[in-house]
Amino acid sequence: MPLKCFPAISDKSTVRDIMQTLFCRRLVPGRYEQSHYLCLPGIFGRQLGWDEILGASLSHLHLRLRLPGGTLPDRQTYLDEFIRHEGRGHHGRTGFCNACGSESSQYYRCEDCFGQDMLCSSCTVKRHAVNPLHRLKVWNGTFFERASLKKLGLRIQLGHPIGETCHQPERAFGDAFVVVDSQGVHEVGVDFCGCETNIGLSKVKQLLRARWFPSTSVDPRSAATFRVMEEYQLLSFESKVSAYQFYDALARRTDNTGLAPPRDRYEAFLRMVREWRHLKMLKRSGCGHDPEGVEATKQGQCAVLCPACPHPGKNLPDGWESISPAKRWIYGLFIAIDANFRLKRKHVSKDSVDPGLSSGLAYFVPEDAFKAHLKANTGHVQEKSTCAGHNAVNMADTKSDRGLAATGVGTVDCARHNMKLPNGVGDLQKGERYVNMDYLFFSALRGTTLQVLNLSYDIACQWHKHLWTRMQLLPPETHLDITRKIINFFVPKFHLPAHIPECQTAFSFNFIKGVGRTDGEAPERGWSNINPVASSTKEMGPGARRDTLDDHFGDWNWKKVVALGRTTLRKFTEAKAEAARHQIAFEELSAALPPASVLHWKSEIESWENDRSQPNPYESKVQTITQAAVRLQLVRDESEELAQGTNPSVHVDVSPSVLVANGIDLEDQQRRLMDERKTLGMHATDHQKARVQQLSNSLQRKIDVWTSIQVLYMPAVSLLRAAAAAKVKEGDEPEKTEEIRLWLPSAVGRAVPCDRRLQDNEWQLRFAQAGDALNDVRRYVRLESYLLTKVAARRLSAASKYNDALAAMKALGTILGKVGWEATFQTLAANDMRSIQDLLAGETEGTRTLSWIWKTAGILSKPDSDEGLQDAMRVEWCKSRARAARWSEEVELLTEERRRILAFLGWHAGWWDNQAERRTFEQGVDIEAFVAYARRQSSLRRLLAQQFATLWREPSAYPHTATPASSSIV
Repeated sequence: MPLKCFPAISDKSTVRDIMQTLFCRRLVPGRYEQSHYLCLPGIFGRQLGWDEILGASLSHLHLRLRLPGGTLPDRQTYLDEFIRHEGRGHHGRTGFCNACGSESSQYYRCEDCFGQDMLCSSCTVKRHAVNPLHRLKVWNGTFFERASLKKLGLRIQLGHPIGETCHQPERAFGDAFVVVDSQGVHEVGVDFCGCETNIGLSKVKQLLRARWFPSTSVDPRSAATFRVMEEYQLLSFESKVSAYQFYDALARRTDNTGLAPPRDRYEAFLRMVREWRHLKMLKRSGCGHDPEGVEATKQGQCAVLCPACPHPGKNLPDGWESISPAKRWIYGLFIAIDANFRLKRKHVSKDSVDPGLSSGLAYFVPEDAFKAHLKANTGHVQEKSTCAGHNAVNMADTKSDRGLAATGVGTVDCARHNMKLPNGVGDLQKGERYVNMDYLFFSALRGTTLQVLNLSYDIACQWHKHLWTRMQLLPPETHLDITRKIINFFVPKFHLPAHIPECQTAFSFNFIKGVGRTDGEAPERGWSNINPVASSTKEMGPGARRDTLDDHFGDWNWKKVVALGRTTLRKFTEAKAEAARHQIAFEELSAALPPASVLHWKSEIESWENDRSQPNPYESKVQTITQAAVRLQLVRDESEELAQGTNPSVHVDVSPSVLVANGIDLEDQQRRLMDERKTLGMHATDHQKARVQQLSNSLQRKIDVWTSIQVLYMPAVSLLRAAAAAKVKEGDEPEKTEEIRLWLPSAVGRAVPCDRRLQDNEWQLRFAQAGDALNDVRRYVRLESYLLTKVAARRLSAASKYNDALAAMKALGTILGKVGWEATFQTLAANDMRSIQDLLAGETEGTRTLSWIWKTAGILSKPDSDEGLQDAMRVEWCKSRARAARWSEEVELLTEERRRILAFLGWHAGWWDNQAERRTFEQGVDIEAFVAYARRQSSLRRLLAQQFATLWREPSAYPHTATPASSSIV
């Protein structure tokens, strides 16, 4: 099949992408012979390694294979061979049929058969009795043109073995039956069987037994081959190609000129695709083996379950309910809740017209019950957020829904393994309203008997409030018995920094025991896979969209299941190494601290872990000083002095503290102007230059006003400015605004007299400024480490601000006799600005040292006090203990999950064995088929379990274990 038939494949697609699309399997270098797939190595003049080929895009591969002269080796040879296919080749000299040797007036060549044989019409029909959907070309004496097997007289007889005739054939309606296949859209001659051999065998069954999927169940006039249905389904999973694009590619493959377009069966193809998805889902979930029929399928039964999650009765040991409270967390369930506003749906059709085929059977909740609940609770007003301004909370009822029937979907996922839960998906009509998300959450957990639930939601700090009160509004069968459960609420790690400090500790996965290294971001990882399908599902009717998304979610879960061996091995290997490193780091930190302090901190953290109402040990107990707070205190002091008549101000509007504070502000503005001027570059536009000049002019006016007031408080400064002006020579460039010296008290020093009160004011402001700047440095370093934004320039600006404040403090410190503050505010070097997790060259996790910037949080107003440092070390010790504990828990969780995976696959294999003979049939061939499918499914689970066990037992021997071939299409 030519690659142009796949719209998802472009010049940017890698060879690996193409292989995976065609074969729905990950290619692993070194595990397959080159001849099994494409004969790429060497065809363009040199041998290439598989890693080189598989990682290259088509266009990149093309460029890399060019010679220095700019040509491809043997290009002319390849082009000549391409054109050679337009002629008859050697047959042009013989003039006889390559099969029977007879002479004929017309000869045909098949585009899809192997070889280039030219056959007469009789041999062509005879050869294609087993390949009735091949494409033909006929030589008209000058060139090849399209031909049809139907016009040559080929009839496709259904209901009989190939070559056997029917005594009472029934032609399809109008004798214009259309078949959609991978090789195009064909009009064929179809005869249904009407003789006594197949009495009672309907036309639909005859088509299905020929592996043709009928477009309707009554007098079908078109069908699609099983092959093309499987190919489209897999392509839609891997490349998210729409049915329109796929069908259009097939139509163009049939006729790419528009001169003889095939009959349009696009609407029929859409219908067949939808029915195919639904029936394959029922088949794979074992519904076809139920003696009570498909109608007995239970809610959520068609969902692919996560084998690593705990499932009572499936993969948990006997007596798991009575495990000691200290180890109960090992059987906890991790749930992640999120909303996706890309998966919207327009006002197209309605549920009464398009109700859906699998409503409630897989991942979406039953639509009728869901809408009834929403209708009954539309009047409830959602409370506003008391945390940061969460739009998901505050704008849940105001999100624009113009022209939309659904603004997105809400989902409930397995938080550790990134799989959708049964009945955990539903539409959103506005924003992320609690009434929607509550229903999805309780629906997904309906009937669970697990004792520990860990719930992750990016607005969990708000959502969990009044959750149990809102639960009473839901159907009783969805209620949880919270008196018998331990329920923990978390905010996903990536979203946590956007919350207020209290939430960052109370809802952190890092600090609460029993969660390992779970991050809660599972839904976010899945959105990148499903989002591309939104361009087609937004135009669908409600039922078609739900059926399509159900199928995609099922495929996502299945791919996660078959990859559990590799992902679990990778996580376990990492966790063992990290657990050892962090335990060593924690022990070394504890050994360097006073034993009494460590015992006290341990008691505090254990009390909080057992009772979360106790003071949170991860929160700092020492408040930091801010520049704004110092300014406020100085203004209050001056207000009291005014009331007492002792204030020394010599200006009506500007007091001494305001003068110094404004001077520091001007200094900061000079720093910003300097940064702006540096960004101009050599080729700045006039607009950019004008903007910087305006900033310079504005700052110059402010400095002029400030200096006119400064001489009232610091008269001697005029002498310093006069001395500086005298040194300026004629012809020198004028001093830039950002380079003007302000002569604050710290810059004056002991050169000229200065009021000690001004010096003391500047000291206090500089001390606070240093703290603010250092906080900014820490914040920007953390942002850089999380890759939230590019803040390197801001970090450097904050560092410059800090060093300026430090220089001023050093100058004033000797004058004012300040001591002890140097341990708090040290010189800030480039390698000091690193995150807590960063390592210096040569350091390991077990020997790493914290940068001093992380040991100064919460400095008290008394600079000679070490309480702030002590508090910072206490928090860091608690966090170090938490890191070691979480990694150790991760090892235990992964060990338990590996056991659960093997146990679940074993249980599932036994379940399929039990399905084999549940149905009874009159004919043995039917019994054989149902038994065979159940046995194949059972064997697949056992093969997966065997593969995983081998992989985990001998990881070095199986670095690239492939998925069993039988799992590509189940």
